Amino acid sequence: MRLHRLDITAFGPFGGAQSVDFDELSVAGLFLLHGPTGAGKTSVLDAVCYALYGSVPGARQTGQGLTLRSDHAAPGTRTEVRLELTVAGRRLEITRQPPWERPKKRGSGSTLDKAQSWLREYDARTGAWKDLSRSHQEIGEEITQLLGMSREQFCQVVLLPQGDFARFLRADAEARGRLLGRLFDTHRFAEVEKRLADRRRATEAQVRDGDTELLADAHRMQQAAGDAMALPDAAPGDPGLADAVMSAAAVARSTAREQLTIAHSRLTSAESAQAAAERTLGDVREVARLQQRFGEARQRAALMEERSDGYRQALARMERARKAEAVAPALELREAADAEHGRAAAAQERTRALLPDTFADAGAAGLASAARRAAEELGGLESARRAEQRLAELVAERAGLDRQERADDDVLREADDWLAGWEATRGGLQARIDSAQEAATRAEQLGVQREPAQRRLGAARLRDQLAGDTDTAAEQVRLAQVDALTLKARWLEVKERRLNGIAAELAAQLTDGAPCAVCGATEHPAPARKDAGHVGREAEERALAAYQQAEERHSEQEQRLGVVREALAAATAEAGDASTEQLASAAEELERLYAQARHAASDLHPAHEELRRAEQEHERRTAVRQEAAVRAASRVGHRDRLDRERGVLEEELTQARGTLDSVAARADQLERQVRRLTDAADAARVAEDTAQRLKDADARLADAAFRAGFDTPQAAAQALLDDAAHRDLQRRLDDWQSQEAAVRAVLAEPDTAAAAQQPPADLAAAERAAALAAQRVRDAASARDAAARRCADLDRLSARATVSVRRLAPLREEYDRVARLASLTAGTSADNERKMRLESYVLAARLEQVAAAATVRLLRMSSGRYTLVHSDDRAGRGRSGLGLHVVDAWTGRERDTATLSGGETFFASLALALGLADVVTDEAGGVRLDTLFIDEGFGSLDDQTLDEVLDVLDSLRERDRSVGIVSHVADLRRRIHAQLEVVKGRAGSTLKVRSAAQRSARQG
Repeated sequence: MRLHRLDITAFGPFGGAQSVDFDELSVAGLFLLHGPTGAGKTSVLDAVCYALYGSVPGARQTGQGLTLRSDHAAPGTRTEVRLELTVAGRRLEITRQPPWERPKKRGSGSTLDKAQSWLREYDARTGAWKDLSRSHQEIGEEITQLLGMSREQFCQVVLLPQGDFARFLRADAEARGRLLGRLFDTHRFAEVEKRLADRRRATEAQVRDGDTELLADAHRMQQAAGDAMALPDAAPGDPGLADAVMSAAAVARSTAREQLTIAHSRLTSAESAQAAAERTLGDVREVARLQQRFGEARQRAALMEERSDGYRQALARMERARKAEAVAPALELREAADAEHGRAAAAQERTRALLPDTFADAGAAGLASAARRAAEELGGLESARRAEQRLAELVAERAGLDRQERADDDVLREADDWLAGWEATRGGLQARIDSAQEAATRAEQLGVQREPAQRRLGAARLRDQLAGDTDTAAEQVRLAQVDALTLKARWLEVKERRLNGIAAELAAQLTDGAPCAVCGATEHPAPARKDAGHVGREAEERALAAYQQAEERHSEQEQRLGVVREALAAATAEAGDASTEQLASAAEELERLYAQARHAASDLHPAHEELRRAEQEHERRTAVRQEAAVRAASRVGHRDRLDRERGVLEEELTQARGTLDSVAARADQLERQVRRLTDAADAARVAEDTAQRLKDADARLADAAFRAGFDTPQAAAQALLDDAAHRDLQRRLDDWQSQEAAVRAVLAEPDTAAAAQQPPADLAAAERAAALAAQRVRDAASARDAAARRCADLDRLSARATVSVRRLAPLREEYDRVARLASLTAGTSADNERKMRLESYVLAARLEQVAAAATVRLLRMSSGRYTLVHSDDRAGRGRSGLGLHVVDAWTGRERDTATLSGGETFFASLALALGLADVVTDEAGGVRLDTLFIDEGFGSLDDQTLDEVLDVLDSLRERDRSVGIVSHVADLRRRIHAQLEVVKGRAGSTLKVRSAAQRSARQG
């Protein structure tokens, strides 16, 4: 990486535009950056860092970039940093502008512009710059990838802070580890340590969980085995737990199987005894049953003998009923004939009652003849009936014509009245439509204006609110700044008091025989003493911490103020210059006009619909008037035809009606007479037929009763039984016969008779013996089942424990392996003799590389006296790995770097910084660092050492590097010809470049 040009505008102490041509300064290889205290030497380096990474080192990066702006800059000048450099063979130009609070272009107050960034690349073929990106994130990622270093690494490698490396030399192993960890990014090795520790805890928890589950299974096996199993005295995680549990389970299973065999034998013996008792009980029960059966049969036989007379009477009644069944058909026939004759006589009486007295003695033939004569007369009236119907139709049609004429007159009169006002109606509706259409257009135009007006009103209200918030935030920033300045003055005062008494503080650390850290002497005749107002390191650190906290609060308040101002600028840009009351009034008036227009426009559709309905009504009424005129013309001829036909029909009907009012009345009279005569004739014929059939049925009944053996038909009817009585009597006879047969069969059985001859059976004693044998079988079966369940439970639990043991075996092996690795990487293992953590081990290797690279230059700076070496010795009870010693070739002794004097510490830290730059550069992928800056420390060197140090720095040109030295030492201005001077003034600082060629020309 080589810097070519740096342009600064309104940055830090530089109120105007300043430029630095690094190509001109780098011609001699070494150049000096000098100027009075507070002039802005460090700000030049900050500008380089800000251009590359968008932020400045350390605590100077506050306020989101707002504090980078120069207080000397004109209000209209924007802060900007532009850096031109070559990295990885590409020539780039980076331009960055931090956030800028500028005056408003219109009105009073200020607004906040966002930060801007540009990245361009020089195209050698076209000789022009090409834009690459304007994104902060993309530019940051591109630069970090090309340099291969983060901002922290860049500040340590390119902007070499000698104070940091002097502290690095005197620091303990932990402090060195933090710095090296940031530079070499060894966080991944710490993550490996953490992951191994987490893995060890996880696997240990899994092993303990598995052992806990195994012990739980062991407790279950003990509950299942009872006293046959003893649990091992071991806790989860003990090595021999699994073997002890499996051995105890094997003993319990063997004991349970022996108990099962014994219980099975006892069950077999009890089942044999139960079978014998059941057989004896069955024999006793059979004898008792047969004895009881014989006794019951004897009792039923005696009872049936007592009831034998009733059986014989029922048997005789059944015989008479069978004989009477032969007469039953004749009886049923005679009853049916008698009922039929009664119905026919009643019907004849009813029909004759409806006839005139002249037909009282007429027979069936006379009635039929009178009915035929009346029917012939009825047929002659059919033509007159049709004429009468036609006359009624004519009258109705003539009345309909009259009604149509009256209705058409009403229709014509109503249509004429409505059509007379048609033009006025249509004109009024069209005017309504035009007015509503204009209102709809006006509402649409107003609707477009509503949303912008509401947005401006909301922005104005937010603007008013944020204006007050801005004043409050500005006051809080001012108070925080005053507080920070007060605490800073307090810290500087405490620091000055401590520096004034630093000799006493250093003297307190002197011991006889040990070299002084300042002069190196081993004798201390008059060490300084602490006075009463001495300030120690703790007081200074507390004052510094209070100042830093106040500065952080100041930065937070500035950030909040920037956010509020940015929001205020956005709201002001949206609302414009109008006041909130004006915008609210305009918005309210716009809403009122919009509502009126919407209300007027809502009548557009109803007006259209009403006009459409009116036009339809106009067409309908015009058509109705024309149809009514046509119907009136056709009715005249039709009325004349009806009148002529009506006269002819009335003359014909006068003759046909006779004395009655109408032909229909005469026809109805004749129809009733024909129907009554016909019914009377039919009823007379049916009565004569049924009387003959009744006489024949009486003769057949008397003959059937005589042949069946009955004296009279009445005696046969009394002997008959209905179905229910017949079934009941037959059932009684069947029951008697079946009972008699069953009793005889039981009394004739040989086994039953033999059992009756034996003594009474003792069934209760046999049942007691069988129940006792069954209880013994149940007890033996329960014992056998319990033993079988015990064996099954033990087998199941043993199989489960075996699976758990097999599953835990690889997990336990993994735990042992992970535990060994975790202890080894954490430095707690016995195999790790130096108790070094993995990250410390890696950093120790890096420190060895840094010490070797630094020694090359330290030998030249110290005239071959000092060599830096890495030490991995343990400090007391601590861990080893990051010790750093210096070997003094004059004494041949190796001692701690904290014992170096001030000048020795400077060139040792310089050598260490240059060596670290080489190692970090190689670690970052070998990116060349052609421009380096070294900050302060040269004032502690004597002339000879200063020459040697400058020779070493001058040798860097062999690798085509340029080194910028930041220093106040006046002698360096004589030794280094190329200079960049920072001149401090009341209007801000300026930069002056003096190249080696310019200085040679002046000297010439």
